[in-house]
Amino acid sequence: MCPLCDGARFVRVTADPDSPDFGRAVPCRCTQREDDRERQARLLRYSRLGALARFTFDTLLPRGRSTRRDAQERYAHAVEAARRFAGHPEGWLVLTGVPGCGKTHLAAAIANHVIANGEPALFLSVADLLDQLRASYDAAAEVPYERLIEQVRTAPLAIFDDLDAYSATPWAREKFYQVVSYRFHAALPTVFTCDAPPEEIDPRLGARLTDPALSQVFVLERRAAPRYSHIGAMTRDRLGTLTFETFDPRGHGLRGKQRESLESAFQAARRWAEAPDGWLVLLGQTGCGKTHLAAAIANHRLDAGDAVCFANVPDLLDELRATFAPGAAERFDAAFTRLREVPVLVLDDLGAQQSSPWAEEKLYQMLNHRHLGRLPTVVTTNCELSKMEPRIASRLADLQVSNVHEITAPDYRLGG
Repeated sequence: MCPLCDGARFVRVTADPDSPDFGRAVPCRCTQREDDRERQARLLRYSRLGALARFTFDTLLPRGRSTRRDAQERYAHAVEAARRFAGHPEGWLVLTGVPGCGKTHLAAAIANHVIANGEPALFLSVADLLDQLRASYDAAAEVPYERLIEQVRTAPLAIFDDLDAYSATPWAREKFYQVVSYRFHAALPTVFTCDAPPEEIDPRLGARLTDPALSQVFVLERRAAPRYSHIGAMTRDRLGTLTFETFDPRGHGLRGKQRESLESAFQAARRWAEAPDGWLVLLGQTGCGKTHLAAAIANHRLDAGDAVCFANVPDLLDELRATFAPGAAERFDAAFTRLREVPVLVLDDLGAQQSSPWAEEKLYQMLNHRHLGRLPTVVTTNCELSKMEPRIASRLADLQVSNVHEITAPDYRLGG
């Protein structure tokens, strides 16, 4: 008996012996609804969504939580793409953006929509998956490793949340990459979420996740770049003490051409700080005031709202080399691009670096890019241009782009 309608659990469709359905027993409507619920329950258990079962398209904010208009537009665009994907899962969908921008909610909404349509979806955080794979090696594991890895690799729809947890250990990286590579070659519908762009997490993984033939990548909200960054000892606190107001353009009683060169450089630095155009190159011996003037410019541009990077050149090259190390916090391409594109770049102490073909080539590439774009750049050096790498010297001396000032004042630390 059906517990919902007190009728027979199965009923005859028709009593007409001539009907093709004569004699077939089918569930009553109550039982059909009950089976749908059971199927939904089974699919939810399989999905491992847990508390995320409440995250649906109906409960998300259509334009996200950000108050920035560009982020709201990005989010709305991603929601539209996620709805299309949920209606017809095909290919890969990569959702990236700052923590809290709604990536997990959107990924869970896809899973819930698919389940509501009666299809399976597997939702796993990458950290949980790696923990389960480690535990599956235990002889007493509920699900052995071979069965678990096969389930994840071949799931009709898999959603991997928080991809940034992927690079925990070499073993974890390799196992997860095997899963991703299998699904890539089989073109199985997959959704990924991550805070950082996928190519910054791991180059191999990034190549798979950004393949335009399979994958759609949506940036919900970009991480706001810090207004001030530094490479070397010029912290923000230290920079704040080196202003035009704390600079003595008379050089503690200098006279003649030495004083004239210092005052001329001071005035040029102030003019450039007011309206940056091309490059400002400050030449002079150690302690003549070049770094103070460069820092004063940086302070002025920060007050004007620009993003500024102050980089000591030897430290900069050391940092770029470090990006090639396993487990580096930032990949070389990302670090190099950030330096090339920053609105205002200060390169302090150019020429003090240990010269090598690699160092000269990277400096040339950076300077050539900024030279071609006339990107605001301040360079300080105590080297004669004629003794620098010719391609770099040529760009520093280009009067179409560079405003070059030589300071002949002595080292103020030594009292002249």
